[in-house]
Amino acid sequence: MTALRPLIASALVLVMGCASGGIGSHIQMAATTASAAHKASRPISDEEEYYIGRAVAATLISQYPLLKNKKLNDYLNQVGLAVSLHSDKPYTYAGYHFSILASTEVNAFACPGGLIFITRGMLNAVNNEEELAAVLAHEIAHISHRDGIGAIKKSRWTEALTVIGTSAAKQYGSSGVSQLVGIFEGSIDDIVKTLVVNGYSRSQEYDADKTAVAYLAKAGYDPSAMKSFLNRLASKKKEADGGMLKTHPSTTDRIDNVSDSIPSKTAETGGLKKRTDRFKSTL
Repeated sequence: MTALRPLIASALVLVMGCASGGIGSHIQMAATTASAAHKASRPISDEEEYYIGRAVAATLISQYPLLKNKKLNDYLNQVGLAVSLHSDKPYTYAGYHFSILASTEVNAFACPGGLIFITRGMLNAVNNEEELAAVLAHEIAHISHRDGIGAIKKSRWTEALTVIGTSAAKQYGSSGVSQLVGIFEGSIDDIVKTLVVNGYSRSQEYDADKTAVAYLAKAGYDPSAMKSFLNRLASKKKEADGGMLKTHPSTTDRIDNVSDSIPSKTAETGGLKKRTDRFKSTL
């Protein structure tokens, strides 16, 4: 988070500097405030979402170190990219990237912009490539739905506009900038808290499950893998405590919610065997 402060501060200095002192400063102040209001009311761009996601990822990595295993990481990205290409958002500003966290916790995280993390504990919990794809499809669905960006409190944008529009911020530039940096850092904290502590809403999780089933079917994976994984997760409740079960709705409710979305047609047998063998040889 510290590394972000100069970048955020520089951008805010430019915005606030345009509204400070000199002839026509009142006109400039009005224009700057109007511009800030417009930017706060419009959707966050893909580029902005990516850089917010990078900041969120940096915070996660400070809590969960990365697992350095090229073979596993390459395989994870192979599966993840195969699913993402059949999602509602197949392309992001800088592409999808999948990484493994060195934690026994059974969990996975989707950062805004296409950065997805899965724990070693989660890799141990899935039984085959179909189930791994199901977990990744669920996280990709959160990115497609922009659930992470939605976690930023609206009050932060309002607070930022208030600071930009005050005479104190213009007269005492450094303190105003410092205050704004804290506000935007808080936006990152909002997302991290949602991912790690609070979790998304029940409806967001249910929607991500159903969307994941559709992605699996389009990508040629067995969509019933979502249900089989959830059944296994329910049977291993003790091992999963403190991870995904802490931040998600009850596994039984998730199974009930997603069951009707699973089509009767399953993945082609030959492809299934190939993927199963690939999973076993890698893990």
